[in-house]
Amino acid sequence: MKIGLTVLSLLLLTLFGCDNQTGPASATKTELVEVQGQVTAPLEKASLYIYKKGMDLYGPAFAVSDETDRNGSFAISLPEGEYVTVVRKRADGATVGPVVAGDNRSDFIPLVVKSGMTELALSAPIKVGDNRRLTTQDEKTQTGFSGQITDADGNPAEGLRIQVYDHVQMSERPKYVSEKTGPDGRYRMLLPTGGTYYIGARDNFGGPPKLGDLYGRYDQGTIEPSAVVIRKDEILKDVDIRVTKIW
Repeated sequence: MKIGLTVLSLLLLTLFGCDNQTGPASATKTELVEVQGQVTAPLEKASLYIYKKGMDLYGPAFAVSDETDRNGSFAISLPEGEYVTVVRKRADGATVGPVVAGDNRSDFIPLVVKSGMTELALSAPIKVGDNRRLTTQDEKTQTGFSGQITDADGNPAEGLRIQVYDHVQMSERPKYVSEKTGPDGRYRMLLPTGGTYYIGARDNFGGPPKLGDLYGRYDQGTIEPSAVVIRKDEILKDVDIRVTKIW
């Protein structure tokens, strides 16, 4: 199995990157080690997400393998070093976004890449519980809020997710995450219980917003995010958010 173009590009950038202060760096030869193995039971169309130690394990990965074949087999070439890997397979076929009920995900596994290493055997069971994302198909609750996400020009913003926090700093992982908005930019976020929440919207998931991301939060002209109080068995309407691109 050959490494995908995306992974190859990442590796080339890593190995032959540029120094912003001194100009192009001298090319240095770094040995790559092919990491092979199988995701049982077997699991087809899963990918290994590789992170360097210290990276945000829910943000963009250092490298991503090609999808596993029908036997669950994978192969990816990496420089020697210490990493953390996780196997993910999202039922909707997406390559980014939260792993939710019905998706496959392994534990986070320390991975030491070195010459002569043996093949890996990994398992990625189906995720059953999920208290971070409740869709409009879940009729067990009628508590939540709805509204529209628009861009800087006031046009409906498609492909964004509502992210719900229970603290004003909005600095940790969101407690709940919505489905992506459609062409009309509208959303409906269902929650298991009422409470006081702080709401943001963005087009990516994992880690703090980055350059180029679309991001916005619900506020009423205040410096801090505005709290939204949701009562049990109530769908609060017109919780609208405008997003802008981060520069």
